[in-house]
Amino acid sequence: MKRNRWPAVLGTLALVACGATGEGNADDGRLDAVATIGMITDIVGEVGGDRVHVTGLMGPGVDPHLYKVSAGDVRTLSEADVIFYNGLHLEAAMGEVLEEMNARKPTYAVTDGIDRDLLHESLTYAGQYDPHVWFDVRLWRSAVDRVEQALVEQDPDGEAEFRANAATLRDTLDALDAWVRERAAAVPEELRVLITAHDAFEYFGRAYGFEVIGLQGISTASEASTADVQRLVDTVIERRIPAIFVETSIPRRTIEAVQAAVRSRGVDVAIGPPLFSDAMGNPGEPEGRYPGMVRHNVNAIVGALSSPADVAE
Repeated sequence: MKRNRWPAVLGTLALVACGATGEGNADDGRLDAVATIGMITDIVGEVGGDRVHVTGLMGPGVDPHLYKVSAGDVRTLSEADVIFYNGLHLEAAMGEVLEEMNARKPTYAVTDGIDRDLLHESLTYAGQYDPHVWFDVRLWRSAVDRVEQALVEQDPDGEAEFRANAATLRDTLDALDAWVRERAAAVPEELRVLITAHDAFEYFGRAYGFEVIGLQGISTASEASTADVQRLVDTVIERRIPAIFVETSIPRRTIEAVQAAVRSRGVDVAIGPPLFSDAMGNPGEPEGRYPGMVRHNVNAIVGALSSPADVAE
């Protein structure tokens, strides 16, 4: 069944492309942009301001590693003026569609402008990089530059507005990065061990001084084994880690298995508040925006590791 999916979706792409006008949001004059994950949608909306209408494909709780486009998504992409995605194989399951779109319209990977020497190399997939760049706020700032450049290319008349909006956003991210560093320093050094359901927080750990251990690998397509669970159990017990974490886009069962195994050996460990990793929170809530998502995660991590007695299961 999986083998037959792509011809069907790409066939839909061909039909939609034949009927597309390429005018996007011509009725209101705004540039029509589509972004894959919420963190990119947020940047495009901030930099684009009133001159851009942005649609995000992946909402709260959606795992981009496993996300496959629907016929409706193909239509949305085909009708856009410009498309933004993360790259670095984050959206691996929709790679063929993005490649097809790139041949038809402006399509930008927001990580293309980041110096590869600053990226974290995958230990699981040789020659590839960890795509979870947004967990280092200072590094994610580079995605703003890429979006700014792309929007100026697509709408030169809006250059002044795009550049002003991008400058404001960069200031916001600089302040956010400073806040994260201050909050992270509140965790005792020996407790700065972040154990999560999948290995998405390496950039966070490198930037803000945490050792990061994931039950699954960088991609959630890989399954955690019994040996993986046992490895984490031993780590929690030996290092007296007060809390472990699960992400909103990952099932709780694997981390709950770690917790149960730790407790079976007479040691208690809490499951901290859910973290946002590959997806943000609900629209209209603070966690539905990138700065709010970062603040939620950092407060959850610092609170659970500094004051484990206050952690709600």
